[in-house]
Amino acid sequence: MTEPDLSGDPDVFTAPVARSSELSEDAIVKFRAERPERGWRGALYKSTGGLINPGLGAAERARRDRVRRIRRTLPGAHQIAVSSIKGGVGKTTVSACLGLMLAEHRGDRVIALDANPDAGTLADRLSGDTSVNVRDLLNNLGRADSLTDVARYTSLAGRLQVLASEQDPAMSEAFNREEYERVCAVLTRFYNIVITDSGTGLVHSAMEGTLALADSLVIVGAPTVDGASRASKTLDWLIAHGHATQAANCVVVLSCDRTSSDIDAGRVRGHFEARCRAVVEVPHDPHLATGGRIELSRLRPATHDAFLALAALLADGFGSRPPAAPLTPRQVPSLN
Repeated sequence: MTEPDLSGDPDVFTAPVARSSELSEDAIVKFRAERPERGWRGALYKSTGGLINPGLGAAERARRDRVRRIRRTLPGAHQIAVSSIKGGVGKTTVSACLGLMLAEHRGDRVIALDANPDAGTLADRLSGDTSVNVRDLLNNLGRADSLTDVARYTSLAGRLQVLASEQDPAMSEAFNREEYERVCAVLTRFYNIVITDSGTGLVHSAMEGTLALADSLVIVGAPTVDGASRASKTLDWLIAHGHATQAANCVVVLSCDRTSSDIDAGRVRGHFEARCRAVVEVPHDPHLATGGRIELSRLRPATHDAFLALAALLADGFGSRPPAAPLTPRQVPSLN
């Protein structure tokens, strides 16, 4: 026997169809003022047991917004290249801190790869373990069929996995474009974000592969005569060799370990702001200046916030490359 159809009977009540989306947090949780954690606002909130809540200050609100941006959904593997035509400006430090920051605030897999052809120090700064390296992985790529297989050749720094460079300079010179691309093909199968700490030689074969595969590019310089001019020449080289879009979309990091009152820092920043998507200034930090193992918890707040801003800027490009407005030479302030 079939059930009678009562949908048209006015005396029969039919309950509306419920949806799980109606039980979202925004819909059913009563308003709660955000709880401050930093500065005088955080101190007041804690000292009164939460009875007095002054709300978030502008700095803390900006910080939480950056964390939210960093945690945005990533539809596929994303490769970030950190480069500079000049050594000694903090490229490895930027790679390390960026990797730690992304791994700290995301729930997926992040790996930092040292592609420096001159016995790079990325693993030394992060995990201190160079017993296995990219050469070992290359020699066993045919057996790297799972995350567990690949992880045998990495070390761990917090939640960040690190793939060290070959420590024998004679051997590392053989790390060419074809080998770099083979390594990245494996890494992007098992990791959501791959950060490459590239060498300083832009004409090196592996660097060609780095630029070809990079979804995002970070150029590292310094607010000094040599550091700024070399970073600017890096952008010139990219434009001259068919990478104008990457140059316009890149983020320039100015490492302020070396500063001088004789340098017009505003002019340096303005020059790069006119040439790329964004500029981040990383202040001098005693913890980073030691050249030893890097720990996010030991960074000064201003340094931590600078790397948080860098990670958020790169996360803005997850899934697509941010558009860059075309520039004319007149828009770029000279460094001379």
